Amino acid sequence: MAKRTTKSKSHQKGSGKYWSHKVKTVSTFPREGLFKQDAETIAKEMASEKVSPKGIGSGIKMVQFFINRAGKNLPAKQRRELEKAKKILQDKNQQQKQKQQGKG
Repeated sequence: MAKRTTKSKSHQKGSGKYWSHKVKTVSTFPREGLFKQDAETIAKEMASEKVSPKGIGSGIKMVQFFINRAGKNLPAKQRRELEKAKKILQDKNQQQKQKQQGKG
């Protein structure tokens, strides 16, 4: 007899109760409508200390979180711009790390 597994209430289809719905940031956050801009604008603002005081890595995480949370409702064009912005941020983050290693 196969063991029957059940999903938790938060994962049942149609429940609308996912952990990501409860995530709220009280420290910093991007301005409204930023994620509908072009990739360069998104990357520039997400890399700023005003939005990402802990560094570019937190900006990358915010962009990825937005992509994940939007899911299938995210238009393909907007997804491409967000992925492009994330790549710009990742490259910038890598450059910063290389500069720091060269100084050390």
